[in-house]
Amino acid sequence: MLPVDRKDRRGKSLKPLDGKVILVTGCLGTAGRSAVTMFLRKGAVVFGCDRRPIDGSLEKEAARAAGGKERFAYRQADLCEEEEVMGVMTELDRRFERLDGTYHNVYTNVWKPALELTLPEWDETIRGTLTSTFLVCKHALPLLIRSGGGSIVNASSILGQLVQPGCLAYGAAKAGVNQLTRVLAADYAAYGIRANALVPGDFKPDEALARQSGQEKEAMRRHSWLGRSGRADEINEVAAFLLSDAAAYVTGALYTVDGGFHV
Repeated sequence: MLPVDRKDRRGKSLKPLDGKVILVTGCLGTAGRSAVTMFLRKGAVVFGCDRRPIDGSLEKEAARAAGGKERFAYRQADLCEEEEVMGVMTELDRRFERLDGTYHNVYTNVWKPALELTLPEWDETIRGTLTSTFLVCKHALPLLIRSGGGSIVNASSILGQLVQPGCLAYGAAKAGVNQLTRVLAADYAAYGIRANALVPGDFKPDEALARQSGQEKEAMRRHSWLGRSGRADEINEVAAFLLSDAAAYVTGALYTVDGGFHV
């Protein structure tokens, strides 16, 4: 039995993602794990996937956040492979019979300048970052259309807009994610589908923030107006907004969440 949701005086849910079926990719990473538990607390049904086997700690965290196991499911998949992406969508459809939103948070990063970067490294970065985004969006679209519309949120990076030495392949891939997202917004608006890119700056898990050296903290004070690195939950609060009905008039946007780093 699903937990009883609190309602306002008009009978409307107080949880912004109440009942929405959300696909969260890369859900064993820092941002993905935080997103799963946050979205569940906000009332969503979450289907998570990652290329690694699920660990017991995420299952326990998800059950605590959801008040039970009914609102979370997981499938191991390599999202660079089209057949595996199709398998994810087939299982999601079988279990929940609809899809209201996707939060794609998968990437590959190789930091090398052009003369040191091999073609296989370039291909790996583009495939893991841009191609995976394309495949997830492409195969989620039929489910979103059949469900009457929904929201696509693709995790990008300020390095798709700013220049960082050595960030050639990753920067190109994330710039591609930005443009792919905006074109999707134009192509599928008529179906009630919104598409936005989340553009985070430097963020770290809480334990890494606690271990930051004085030199690292000073570097962030110089580069960020807010003087620090971000936390995964601060990034995911914006993702949750974009997935919710509160963002019903937001599409084709690049939402920067970087503490002022890019300015």
